[in-house]
Amino acid sequence: MQAASPAPLSAQEASEAREAGERLLDGLNALILGQQVLTRQVVVAALAEGHVLLQGLPGLGKTEMVKGLARLLGLKFRRVQFTPDLLPGDITGGHVLQETAQGRDFVFRPGPVFTQVLLADEINRASPKTQSALLEAMAERRVTVLGETRELPRPFFVLATQNPIEMEGTYPLPEAQLDRFLFRVEVPGIGAETMQRIILERRHGQPPEPAPVADEKTLLRFQGCAGRLHFPRAVAGWVARLCAASHPDAPGAHDLVRRCVRYGASPRAAIAIAEAARAEALLGGKTTVGFDDVRRVALPALNHRLILDYRARLDGVTPRAVVEALLAAVPELGEPAPAEVRDAAR
Repeated sequence: MQAASPAPLSAQEASEAREAGERLLDGLNALILGQQVLTRQVVVAALAEGHVLLQGLPGLGKTEMVKGLARLLGLKFRRVQFTPDLLPGDITGGHVLQETAQGRDFVFRPGPVFTQVLLADEINRASPKTQSALLEAMAERRVTVLGETRELPRPFFVLATQNPIEMEGTYPLPEAQLDRFLFRVEVPGIGAETMQRIILERRHGQPPEPAPVADEKTLLRFQGCAGRLHFPRAVAGWVARLCAASHPDAPGAHDLVRRCVRYGASPRAAIAIAEAARAEALLGGKTTVGFDDVRRVALPALNHRLILDYRARLDGVTPRAVVEALLAAVPELGEPAPAEVRDAAR
């Protein structure tokens, strides 16, 4: 028997979600000054229960923002400082020999991944083997150690910080790891006016201690609301065509794509855009996902999923430039996409 479809989201529920999202945004913006675009993208990812990779130079407030997000949501928080000598068991946990009622036995001791908000600080400073310890947790919300699988608490999401890969002592994240992140967000620098506010208002740069504006049950409820928004077939078709057009061998591919892209977006990228667009629409108090919601989330959802050719580096072409070209070139309304691609975007 086919499961009944969930009830459509009501205008009242959408309004409540918008108000809760605004409280969360206001709290984050009070902590991290001058980064309104960044904080909105992080909140959208939280509503979509997606992981975020924050890329930027040290000292821009990435770590403080993640800690503040956990406090504002009232969620359990753990931080792991990734270093070259970090081992996979330092993240997942492992078995230790200790005295029990039945005598000496191996007992599982959970690692820091058993939390709700995990900050993987400077993730690209750890070895690829240690980075891969997060793959199962990020993809399936569970951890397997010595053949025994343990579920992670819900909600669960990873926010990782990464210094630019050109810096010494770093390991570029492999594509399989990057693909587990809903968003990769470039953290920009701040202007002189914002720096002046930090100097005058925050001794040693310490942000104020925020009070929680939501809790675990509230976040789970609104994450469920995002899945009940109406997703029009026309919008799903545009998401599918955007991803299909990112491949250099696609019919009528954009010149920039043909010259500079080696591998385009996968169906998982289409799913990521769709889920993020739902959360963006919910944050705006809508009951239906629109084309504008897709436009707002397409860049952070795609920029780490496009594999560029060497010619892109020679010509100075970035993933942002490719995504912007696709958004401009692919019409919102057009011929239906192939069924398998269209279904992935729903």
